[in-house]
Amino acid sequence: MQTDTLAVSMNTGNRSNDGAERPFRLLIADDQPQILEALRLLLKPEGYKLEMVRTPALLLEALMHESFDGVLIDLNYTRDTTSGQEGMELVARIKEIDAQLPVIVMTAWGNIDLAVEAMRRGAGDFIQKPWENARLLSILRTQMELHRSQRRTQWLEAENRILRAPGAPDFIASAESMRQVLETMSRVGPSDANVLITGEHGTGKEVVAQMLHRLSSRASRTLVAVNTGALPEGTFESELFGHVKGAFTDARTDRIGRFELANGGTLFLDEIANIPVRQQAKILRVLETGELERVGSSRTISVDARVLSATNANLRQDAAEGRFREDLLFRLNTVEIHLPPLRERREDLPALAGHFLARHATRYRRQIQGIEPAALQMMMQYAWPGNVRELDHTIERAVLMTRGELIEAVDLGLHGQRSTATAASMDDMSLEAVEAILIRKALARAGGNVSQAAEALGLSRGALYRRIEKYGL
Repeated sequence: MQTDTLAVSMNTGNRSNDGAERPFRLLIADDQPQILEALRLLLKPEGYKLEMVRTPALLLEALMHESFDGVLIDLNYTRDTTSGQEGMELVARIKEIDAQLPVIVMTAWGNIDLAVEAMRRGAGDFIQKPWENARLLSILRTQMELHRSQRRTQWLEAENRILRAPGAPDFIASAESMRQVLETMSRVGPSDANVLITGEHGTGKEVVAQMLHRLSSRASRTLVAVNTGALPEGTFESELFGHVKGAFTDARTDRIGRFELANGGTLFLDEIANIPVRQQAKILRVLETGELERVGSSRTISVDARVLSATNANLRQDAAEGRFREDLLFRLNTVEIHLPPLRERREDLPALAGHFLARHATRYRRQIQGIEPAALQMMMQYAWPGNVRELDHTIERAVLMTRGELIEAVDLGLHGQRSTATAASMDDMSLEAVEAILIRKALARAGGNVSQAAEALGLSRGALYRRIEKYGL
């Protein structure tokens, strides 16, 4: 997906696909079951989506994995019954996780001093048990509507920053699961921070890298992209650091490496997990010192390149198992951006499909007006193991294959592959289709590790990469 325009389709995360306002999501913590039940009976009919826990630890765990519009917490738990200290500490912890999240505190031992202290720690409001239903409902709605308004403003600011980035690639993101991605990009894009972009094959990691470069002060300089996993180990150092004439048999002239080419700009290291461990130390040294030597030279060269890297592997697990240097991981992921797979952002699928349709119809000079509902329904049900890249290739094929003005289900070539649980029969499949399925399975068994999958398939790593690109996996 590399074009000269930027298409960003965003919502604020507050409306569903039919335009209706999303219900407020409220996280509640209280150690008394009867209190939780009373709150459920009060708030459920008001349309709230509720998550209820009984300990501070469970509340903090929920916040780390899900997003909420507000938090309602008791101030007293198991440590004591009246001081409110445990609740005060919980308020501070919540604010460390999300400084803008509204926190409403409640206690049966309320007093003005406790209320003032709770507000000082970051609580948005305070209510005493037993509460007045009307007042509690009013406080919750006021706090969460204010929070949504602030979020809307942030999203608009993020959208404006992205839209203003000249020459940025196509990027469509309106799904709720993409909200954190866009917010993080808008914050770290203008900085020089190293960013690790994670996600499955085909989720758009290189597109994110291009956008981060365009949002930075280095946008007028070069973005150098290199697939580190596809570099032969024998030429790895020469490719990244360069070499001088005579450094080895085929070194007939001096050569500038990728780090030098990116000097003053950005270096994008794709498939970073597949770098051999013995080569990782050399990259770490450049990141730590900003200096390198070309192969065969003793002269030190200073380089200033922002490093963006990407992988579909779990680098923390690889580091724990000795396959990836932990110190290099720390250098690479000053900030981490995780891209969800297409199956977790299906709200974006119609817009993405329409975008690819317009682009390929123009490219191939085809007069195609749209996609039939049955075809769109098939796409919405399909698992998309190759993610956005596979969708792009599928639409391109459909543009070429369709005979009418609308793309039909049969044009997509997805029959027999509607879900991960349904395996296509190989009897009527082409050799290429069978090979694509075998590669998908090998990658799945290897947890996305291309080197392991290549070994299992009896291919070189470079050959497997070529097939992955060919089939859009």
